[in-house]
Amino acid sequence: MTKRAFAIGAHPDDIEFMIAGTLILLNQSGYEIHYMTLANGCCGTNQYDIKTTARIRRQESINAAEFARAIYHESLAKDIEIFYEKKNLERLGSIIREVAPEIILTHSIQEYMEDHMNTTRLVLTAAFTRGMPNFMVDPPRSPVDLPVTIYHSLPYGLRDSLRKLVRPGMYVNISSMMQAKREMLTMHKSQKKWLDSNQGIDSFLITMEKMCKDVGSMSGRYDYAEGWTRHLPLGYCDEKADPLYRDLPNKSFVDETFEQELG
Repeated sequence: MTKRAFAIGAHPDDIEFMIAGTLILLNQSGYEIHYMTLANGCCGTNQYDIKTTARIRRQESINAAEFARAIYHESLAKDIEIFYEKKNLERLGSIIREVAPEIILTHSIQEYMEDHMNTTRLVLTAAFTRGMPNFMVDPPRSPVDLPVTIYHSLPYGLRDSLRKLVRPGMYVNISSMMQAKREMLTMHKSQKKWLDSNQGIDSFLITMEKMCKDVGSMSGRYDYAEGWTRHLPLGYCDEKADPLYRDLPNKSFVDETFEQELG
């Protein structure tokens, strides 16, 4: 049976910033990998109109997915319109049933903007309903009776919306993947000028590399890392299911503090 991992982000380039290193490592470990951003990136510009921007950013995402050998899935909404609503939930639910992933990689529950947090909410509910025959999806697809383990990345900037530093439950060593992450992020050429002017980011490559280096320092083991926290398994998978840790041997470190506290 084919193992599948599904990276679901909010906007074009979000996967490259926080998820791509782990996603490529999963592909190298035998997973079929999938790539999707719920928004089309249409507001990420100060140069072009909505349609032109969406078209440019769609192609940039396709290029990045192809580079990672990932299967690309079309976006569902415009930027700032990733709402937790029935239409988006039905459409995402259909895609998750189609892919039937064992692993979903998505945003932190606490993030700096609503699009990111609403993406997470939609992912959690769509995955929860994957096996419910009485929940209708669009387009219609049969339910799937397969476990899925959901992992949350660290928030962009490594802090929650109240500026508190967030530490993950697992560190994945992505030192060998940094060049690939750079290549994927560089494919989002339209974003450099926009991020420079809108968010004061001198270089989105430098920002991405610094975050990965900071997470590596957090781990106390790696030069560069991505951080992950498993979602509560209820309704998704077995209590002990941890395929990310299982299938990336010698590349990840699990913080067992939570389990130890529970005894």
